[in-house]
Amino acid sequence: MEKKICQSCGMALGDPGFYGTNSDDSRNEDYCIYCFAGGEFNEELTMEEMIEQCAEMYAMNSGGDAAAVEAARTHMTELFPTLKRWKK
Repeated sequence: MEKKICQSCGMALGDPGFYGTNSDDSRNEDYCIYCFAGGEFNEELTMEEMIEQCAEMYAMNSGGDAAAVEAARTHMTELFPTLKRWKK
């Protein structure tokens, strides 16, 4: 089974509490709670701004390992253009 990820930030959507919500408060199957709530994106960001925001969060959670953060940023730069929010 394919692992579901947020179509904005790439976060894993395994736990039901991580899913965003639609305007009727139903669960949104595409986006996480950090990106999408009440039927709207929580922040209007460019894809590049989202990558930087996610890289900063990753840095905080990885103890600031510069090589790991740069590897994550590279991965996000490849992944994000394939996600629903950023796909052209």
